[in-house]
Amino acid sequence: MAAKMRKKSTARIRALMRRIGKAAKEAAGVLALASTTVKNKALREAATSLRRRRNEILSENARDMAAAEEQGLTAAMLDRLRLTNERLESTATGLDEIAELADPVGAVTAEWDRPNGLHIQRLRVPLGVIGIIFESRPNVTADAGGLCLKAGNAAILRGGSESFHSSQAIMESLSEGLKAAGLPAASIQLVPTRDRAAVGEMLTMTEFIDVIVPRGGKSLVERVSADSRVPLFKHLEGNCHSYVNKDADPEMARKVVVNAKMRRTGICGATEKLLIDRAAVKVMLKPILDDLIAAGCEVRGDAEARAADPRVKRATAADWDTEYLDSIIAVKVVSDVDEAIEHIARHGSNHTDGIITGNSEAAEKFLKRVDSAIVLVNASTQFADGGEFGMGAEIGISTGKLHARGPIGVEQLTSMKYVVRGDGQCRP
Repeated sequence: MAAKMRKKSTARIRALMRRIGKAAKEAAGVLALASTTVKNKALREAATSLRRRRNEILSENARDMAAAEEQGLTAAMLDRLRLTNERLESTATGLDEIAELADPVGAVTAEWDRPNGLHIQRLRVPLGVIGIIFESRPNVTADAGGLCLKAGNAAILRGGSESFHSSQAIMESLSEGLKAAGLPAASIQLVPTRDRAAVGEMLTMTEFIDVIVPRGGKSLVERVSADSRVPLFKHLEGNCHSYVNKDADPEMARKVVVNAKMRRTGICGATEKLLIDRAAVKVMLKPILDDLIAAGCEVRGDAEARAADPRVKRATAADWDTEYLDSIIAVKVVSDVDEAIEHIARHGSNHTDGIITGNSEAAEKFLKRVDSAIVLVNASTQFADGGEFGMGAEIGISTGKLHARGPIGVEQLTSMKYVVRGDGQCRP
């Protein structure tokens, strides 16, 4: 009986996802030809709806938060799930900013003439249908839907079960925007079930979905990477480093490191590891640790860090490879910029890493040799965000190297087409 019920449920989910996929494919054909004016109207109307329906959305989020707290989700997960007036306004502002961006569709990125008279152009075109599988953060519903729309793509969104009601409430505002602009309702679709089988179906829908973006924890990305038949833009974990060089300004180092770790501990750009030159420990380490500990951060470290401050707990080998997403940081003392770079290469996740220094030679060496999607000098790693880059928002930060790397914004959600114009040329 149980097997029969499972089979029936699987068939139901497969039918649901195929209907969603087919509708998205049809909508993508319309979106590819939609004018900038129409797409921008949908975005601005959706932003207006988010502001108008603020109380309703926050009420649905409170419903999700209560269930998440009852289930014992971590503080980091709860922070990712929580919506506030400020965060909701930031989400609405993000949609308005996406509307202000230049439309990438049809933009000519290069053109040239051949000796035989052929005129060749390379221009941007939509990818088609984009599937986004994400956890916790309900604002991704608006960010991802808005970016896909501006780039002329249809979107299939599958949010985490913990943000189910919040994401649905935000989706209603996106739907209002689409309707006001006269665009197909299927331009942005939120999978209306918590059944995990829906994710499995998405990963096989090669006839409908052109690319999938997994945005979440390591287990989600590993599962999607192992099972997907659809190409991926991987948003992997952020084991991010802040390195304090011996030539750093002490006050700058103190300010930047504390912000990089503690502004929001549950985001992928939060610093998880502090590297500091041995020559800087005596002057710079204790003030930084004072601020971190005062802010409620647990500090773990190697033998030299513990010798410098008895409040530092012993770091294990696993600490250097761990993304905490919590008020925890691990500290390692290094001899110089070369050892810092080597440590990041061995333990980092190619996401975001920064150096704090007044030495331009050390800064340039760090920028050139650290192989991460985002590398910073004298700035907090928490700037690893598409909105902060002027992209309006992002779907995720790709740590891979094919097609897109770093924040995935509207340009990264397009591909290329070559248009060739001739007047009767034949190849000899």
